[in-house]
Amino acid sequence: MKHSLPAHPRHIAILRLSALGDVCNLVPTVRALQRQWPDARITWIVGKTEHALLEGLSGVEFVVYDKATGFGGMRQIWRQLRGTRFDVLLHMQQALRASALSLGLECDLRVGYDKARAKDWQHWFTQRQLAPHPRAHVLESFMDFARLLGVEDTSLDWSLPIPDAAYIEAARLSGEAPYLVISPCANPRLRNFRNWSAEGYAAVIAHAWERHGLVSVLSGGGSPQEREMGEQIRRLCPQVEIVDAIGRTSLKGLLALLDRARAVIAPDSGPVHMANALGTPTLGLYATTNPDRAAPYCWRRHVVDRYPDALAHYLHQTPESVNWGTRVRHADAMSLITLDDVVGQLDRLLAETAMNRDDGGIHRPEDGPATQDDREPNA
Repeated sequence: MKHSLPAHPRHIAILRLSALGDVCNLVPTVRALQRQWPDARITWIVGKTEHALLEGLSGVEFVVYDKATGFGGMRQIWRQLRGTRFDVLLHMQQALRASALSLGLECDLRVGYDKARAKDWQHWFTQRQLAPHPRAHVLESFMDFARLLGVEDTSLDWSLPIPDAAYIEAARLSGEAPYLVISPCANPRLRNFRNWSAEGYAAVIAHAWERHGLVSVLSGGGSPQEREMGEQIRRLCPQVEIVDAIGRTSLKGLLALLDRARAVIAPDSGPVHMANALGTPTLGLYATTNPDRAAPYCWRRHVVDRYPDALAHYLHQTPESVNWGTRVRHADAMSLITLDDVVGQLDRLLAETAMNRDDGGIHRPEDGPATQDDREPNA
């Protein structure tokens, strides 16, 4: 039995707890829902860290879940939302923790991914599934929820809130000179293997200074791995000015830093999607994850893409022969990215966006955000 969709939902729940890049990719779906039903309430159940990034997002009520609190935190959310009934719950988190949390929410309809995209048995916890969308980018998978509800205007809008205090924080670190942000490390999870080399980043920093007059600002969290990477990079660049902001910004401060940057370089991680959401020219470094699925959406043609080479070298496969989203979990895969790959793309990116800067330092792709008709293949 196919459950009916609400024609005009009055209260929409979004369940997406993590991660930073994913919640950035989800914001255009929220904006599309708001355009379609400006009077509808939207409640987003989100992780604690992710809320720090999104706080102040217009027209959204946040309910914050701290995964460190476990089942106790779920019960607290159930109590907080007791008596609240949603017309539809958009279950966008493919994890058993999120599915368990969803069971305590009152709603008329639970919508989740189709079986091909669902993980951790998510389809057992939903009543209506998305239409199949093979080889979809993460942002497009989120937008499929809006499409299922009948939203037609899927143009991209983020409008992430950044308070004045965050710009002051960023300016205190970066100074007045034009700068490039390099966020060298992805989330230091087990077998993540998304990081390029300190030697490679050091050479790019020297190139950015000598060729383009750009100071490099290193960003990242305060983990030992990230701090050690920053120290290695600085040791390799004794003659070049580097601002080390690793572990020294709030999330809003990082947004402001990315917003004012001339460009951003990072592996598949939160900062490339944060920069993309702000319209800042973004150069993603990809070998262990598929950029067709997870590149910074508006800057996909500027990524360094060694994913097919990594598949061939370490898994003896091609992008067409593996499951969508397959990762190459090999510690040496990112070494397939060469210095020429990165500086070549950086030079092209800076040249193509040189005339597209406004007085506020916000940048946009030359032809604007992709629309429903002109998105790239496999996106």
